[in-house]
Amino acid sequence: MLSALTNLSSEVRQYLLVTGNYWAFTLTDGALRMLVVLHFHQLGYNPLEIALLFLFYEFFGIVTNLVGGWLGARIGLNKTMNIGLSLQVVALLMLTVPASMLTVPWVMAAQAFSGIAKDLNKMSAKSSVKKLAKAQVEGHLYKLVAILTGSKNTLKGVGFFLGGMLLSLAGFAGAVWIMIGVLALVLLVSLIKLKEDLGKAKVKPKFTEVFSTSPAVNALSAARLFLFGARDIWFVVALPVYLSSTFDWDHWAVGGFLASWIIAYGFVQAAAPWITGRRSGKHPDGMSALRWAITLTAIPALIALGLGDNSGLNPQWVLLGGLGLFGVLFAINSSLHSYLIVSYAKEDGASMDVGFYYMANASGRLIGTLLSGWLFQVYGLSTCLWISALFLLITSGLSLALPRHTKAA
Repeated sequence: MLSALTNLSSEVRQYLLVTGNYWAFTLTDGALRMLVVLHFHQLGYNPLEIALLFLFYEFFGIVTNLVGGWLGARIGLNKTMNIGLSLQVVALLMLTVPASMLTVPWVMAAQAFSGIAKDLNKMSAKSSVKKLAKAQVEGHLYKLVAILTGSKNTLKGVGFFLGGMLLSLAGFAGAVWIMIGVLALVLLVSLIKLKEDLGKAKVKPKFTEVFSTSPAVNALSAARLFLFGARDIWFVVALPVYLSSTFDWDHWAVGGFLASWIIAYGFVQAAAPWITGRRSGKHPDGMSALRWAITLTAIPALIALGLGDNSGLNPQWVLLGGLGLFGVLFAINSSLHSYLIVSYAKEDGASMDVGFYYMANASGRLIGTLLSGWLFQVYGLSTCLWISALFLLITSGLSLALPRHTKAA
């Protein structure tokens, strides 16, 4: 085993190290989210109040992606990845204070650090693939991006289970200390092994260059914003509250179901290259993104119709079946976007374009999260689903501007 690793090329070893960092971080990120949800649920907070604990997590993700891409191009992706790991350790340490100090503002501040850490880590990992893969071999690049993206979401779902298990076995403080120990070890290995010049641009970019000048990147980023807004507008707050209040599911049933959905979603993302035609030698372009976005648009609208009083259908089966189909199609859309941004990104300083794109991604999540709570509280789940369909229609319209080839001009 050791000799096999030694015989691997430097690029492959670096890719494995980046992926390992990303996996370890994702596990703790998912576990931390579940720990916070369960702990504050036990304290009597309602789902909307719990969702608001993650407001800074999403907001600072927007800022981090915008600045982080520029920072990665200037100082190197190894440094931004290690900074992300370090900040996650800081966020976890903030949660080791006595229970009396775990107030909502304090936890929101810890989540702000965690949000910065997560997006620094994700931007660094995705941008590193552009450098470590042979970018001219588009099928190889698509495969690596799909594996990285799909495994991240699968492990995030595993992290949900891990958080619940650690909370049961070690308590809140014990669970946090276990995660601190694991991440500190990963950080130590990363500091020693990651190349110092990974992803550093040959010409240091100015801060004014954080906004992309590529029409392809801008169109894809706008499409990404509405794609993730469409998911979170009903998935983040409305869905778990609806499952609990309407179907009388207990907390563990809701958490376990959502974790399973995310794990399955990750598997589909990893398999997206084969689903979208890689076996036939075809590589996706803007037309591929358009077709899959249009297909996805119909799903929330059909779910909303199925939940109507006059449909005569079982609402539980409509929602669960629709959610399963939505998850498959959304995973393919997400994986296509993740591949296209790495393909469109410029060779020198790829993190600038990738960071701008994930800034749009984080903006979509923030808008979706806030609308999810408000629309569900005022109008109900069906309205959330109709607005989700509208967002996906906008995504489809924006996808018309994407290049009909695999590389941006």
